[in-house]
Amino acid sequence: MQRAYNKETSKHIGKKVRVEGWVNSVRSHGKIIFIDLRDITGILQLVFIPQNKDAYQIVKDIKPEFVIEAIGIVSERPKNMVNPKEETGQIELPVEELKILSKAETPPIPVGEEGTEEADLDKRMDFRWLDLRKPEKLLIFRVWTELEAAFREFWVNHNYIEIHSPKLMSTSSESGAELFEVRYFNRKAYLAQSPQFYKQMGMAAGFEKVFEVGPVFRAEPSVTSRHATEFTGYDAEFSFIESHQDVIREEEEALVCVLKRIKEKYGQDIEKFFRRKIAVPKTPFPQITMAEAKKILAELKVPSEKEGDLNPEEERKLGEYVYEKHQHEFVFVTEYPASVRAFYHMRMETNPKITKSFDLLWNGLEITTGAQREHRYDILVKQAKEKGLNLESLKHYLDFFKYGCPPHGGFGMGPGRMMMKILNLNNVREVTYVYRGVKRLTP
Repeated sequence: MQRAYNKETSKHIGKKVRVEGWVNSVRSHGKIIFIDLRDITGILQLVFIPQNKDAYQIVKDIKPEFVIEAIGIVSERPKNMVNPKEETGQIELPVEELKILSKAETPPIPVGEEGTEEADLDKRMDFRWLDLRKPEKLLIFRVWTELEAAFREFWVNHNYIEIHSPKLMSTSSESGAELFEVRYFNRKAYLAQSPQFYKQMGMAAGFEKVFEVGPVFRAEPSVTSRHATEFTGYDAEFSFIESHQDVIREEEEALVCVLKRIKEKYGQDIEKFFRRKIAVPKTPFPQITMAEAKKILAELKVPSEKEGDLNPEEERKLGEYVYEKHQHEFVFVTEYPASVRAFYHMRMETNPKITKSFDLLWNGLEITTGAQREHRYDILVKQAKEKGLNLESLKHYLDFFKYGCPPHGGFGMGPGRMMMKILNLNNVREVTYVYRGVKRLTP
């Protein structure tokens, strides 16, 4: 007999089915025993009565989180037992045959108990596979799957080519201070902080448009709610642009497509579990230059730690300001000073101290960094020297631009931070399948 998922059983009233899953809870009412069976589609109530002797005998030993198989004829619930909160709340399964597939010890954190408070975050991370059994956690990764599929679809439909760049590098692509060093046979190598150099190699190769979904490694000693030492990054780069504004418009279009799709498919579930209404943003998004942002924040009396960059509190306050003024969740902060940007960011013709770069904030959280890149070899060399970089270690990268490379730009985004904003969660650990941070290398 083929297995039926819990959600499908309502289509089989009066028919015999086989269901499998985890025991969410066990309840006794007199001689009748009820089990709420949990599978990937939802909850189904199983009913055990003394007349079905074999199954009734087995169920007495069953505890929450046992994995079981049950066979019976689907029936409608008595009117006084209908549960409108569950998709299968109109029906139940009187069990004729029962098999224990796997026993379970008492979980160290609450899993299926209704109304039970969650354990603290660190303990849940210790037992992440148990934490992920909860329906709201499953929804997180359904939404993430849709997020990634929607971005891929956008890029493929816009003629981007997918690349997979190496994660072992001989030199850094960003800042040497944030590199993980590894032994590579008889020499040193570094885990890639970004696919930036290889995206640009695609431009020099004539691919014109590339994207990558892949791991990123950052040796940042930051123990915050939004940092991780290993995470998945989304990156895009494309050629023949006129300025960073072309990159901004491309990202706006992608985000509108992605959020529209997530809202259509999971908007109701997200509102139910996370009390967050997904808003599909209008274009164009608001833009504020870094100089304007600092002026606004000074007027709001928000302390500034660094000229030309924003700290988390400044990002939050700027997000609140933009939402109050424009009723928009997004804002591009543009024209960062060259002193705080990578050497390969193109400078403004009118002011070489300013770059054609941007960050995108979503409800006060940075989710994207992007720019027009410098594609002219001699200027790249000059800017690298200004930053005090070792040209010999950059030789292979600089060679990309010796033989003709079109004007280009792109962006890198953190989907983990995007998921935080989609679901109104405050910690990137909640949306990361298995988190890696300064103090966590297990499970």
